Amino acid sequence: MSPHPTDLVIGAHVDQADPIAEAQARQAPVVQMFLGDPQSYKGPVVAYAGGASALKAAAEEAGVGIYVHAPYVVNVATTNNRIRIPSRKLLQQHVDAAAEIGALGLVVHGGHVGKDDDPAKGFDNWRKAVEATDLKVPLLIENTAGGDNAMTRYLDRIRGVWDAIGAAEGADRVGFCLDTCHAHAGGNALETVVADVLAITGRIDLVHANDSRDDFDSGADRHANFGAGRIDPGLLAAVVRDAGAPVVCETPGGADAHVADFAWLRERIPA
Repeated sequence: MSPHPTDLVIGAHVDQADPIAEAQARQAPVVQMFLGDPQSYKGPVVAYAGGASALKAAAEEAGVGIYVHAPYVVNVATTNNRIRIPSRKLLQQHVDAAAEIGALGLVVHGGHVGKDDDPAKGFDNWRKAVEATDLKVPLLIENTAGGDNAMTRYLDRIRGVWDAIGAAEGADRVGFCLDTCHAHAGGNALETVVADVLAITGRIDLVHANDSRDDFDSGADRHANFGAGRIDPGLLAAVVRDAGAPVVCETPGGADAHVADFAWLRERIPA
């Protein structure tokens, strides 16, 4: 059954310094944030005053759910040991830090293999990563927009990852994050993407709702505010409706822009 607009759980990616204040500025029940530098292997940092325990307590008191986005540099699929091994370490560090703040889940990109690599090696490296990680919070693997060697751009690659991790201990703690901009730019038809993903994974745990500045199958990961991009408005709203999962907008701008995006989306999802 489609969620009623008033029941739609929708928030935004916000600055990590004070995610509770950011949530309140948007009247959002959920937010997403980084822990530290998303382009660094240095490890997570809790910027909130008082640290992890204070943030967890403040989020509980305010009734705000927090998702953490792992650094972009994480690539556990690669056959390059100098990237894969630090990526696994960094992934565990962020799982641990996310657990300390009481996060609802940790979002991570699917990564990629080299152009001369067999994709099966990447799939198996995902299995090994799941088995090697103590998943104290749900790990939500996100589809990505670009790269012919990506693990989660194309549906057949997503299937390969899911088939591989299905045999891993801890697989029940792995979910899926569907990004609308990435699906569009990655060449996946939004008319069927929810059904296609559910047929593969059996679940969609979170939606990253974003318009795209670029055309279908462009491979470009450039987000836009709703109605300002290249995705058909009806299709974008339908994906959110049909996925039936909490929504995080990673659209440009601050609180006012996000509130406008929330309203745009609610208007297009019928009761």
